[in-house]
Amino acid sequence: MKYVAPRWLPGGQLQTIWPALYSRRVFGPRPVYRRERWDTPDGDFVDVDFLLEEGATAPAALRPLLVVFHGLEGSSRSHYCEAFADWARERGWACALPHFRGCSGEINLAPRAYHSGDHAEIGWMLQRLRASHQGPLVAVGVSLGGNALLRWAAEVGEDAARSADAVAAVCSPVDLAAGGHAIGRGFNRQVYTRMFMRTLVPKALRKLAQHPGLFDRQALMAARDLYAFDNVFTAPLHGFRNTEDYWQRASAKPLLHHIRVPALVVNARNDPFVPAASLPLPHEVRNGFVTLWQPPHGGHVGFAHGRLPGHVRAMPDAVGGWLAEHAGAGTRAGAQSPHG
Repeated sequence: MKYVAPRWLPGGQLQTIWPALYSRRVFGPRPVYRRERWDTPDGDFVDVDFLLEEGATAPAALRPLLVVFHGLEGSSRSHYCEAFADWARERGWACALPHFRGCSGEINLAPRAYHSGDHAEIGWMLQRLRASHQGPLVAVGVSLGGNALLRWAAEVGEDAARSADAVAAVCSPVDLAAGGHAIGRGFNRQVYTRMFMRTLVPKALRKLAQHPGLFDRQALMAARDLYAFDNVFTAPLHGFRNTEDYWQRASAKPLLHHIRVPALVVNARNDPFVPAASLPLPHEVRNGFVTLWQPPHGGHVGFAHGRLPGHVRAMPDAVGGWLAEHAGAGTRAGAQSPHG
């Protein structure tokens, strides 16, 4: 697999921002979804969007299924989710895009939200999808969703193959401490931290209105970065002592060697969120199941390609092709993109 950034888009920051805002996401019409609401075992709900296709030649349950887990504050309408859905539609695959709790446009009910190590939730979703699907099933997680997906694969070991044939993580902060500190400094703090806090804080306040006394409102309002937010909200609501405990225990990097299903870990080395020095090295993986792909360019979930304004299908084409090949889903899905 190769990726070379276009000359008109230099540097990790531009390669992150421009594709998310301006590059083409799809080559066909914008994906249309059918939504299902699933009741969770703890009395809450999650919303799962399924790619709606007209004129499919085979039942959805028999075709290969691509499951896409979004990143922090993402949704099925994030640029990378629409690009993966477009990739699936182009190849005649089914596609499911689960939302983490509170990310589908409606606040969830339980006194919890979601987090980077939410492997139990990932496992429950994949088991439910697997139970209703007879064809190959592969999963990709982007950023936060990728770390959680890898944590699940590492946590369950050989049992992962019962739910998924292959998995991939794209631009995931598998060392959460390194990523958390990086996003809290300099330009990242001024742009990305503020962007995330603009949605995280109001959602946390809605959660507090649902469950009075759940956390310290004053401490939340004083939080100015993700470290402080995680300390007040994410960590205590999900069973962690504090931010350091959360970042350490939820990180996938120390557990990659436990994975026993084909897994692709993609990280651009100029990702502003994920320092290159924190990326896993081959000797740290120590097994034949994990493939590391660390191109020098791409930014954070950018990977723009082609002429201005570019498109973001280069990464879904490469990752989807790898997943298809390692799931035995046929060579057509793994063919080189016709879009260049």
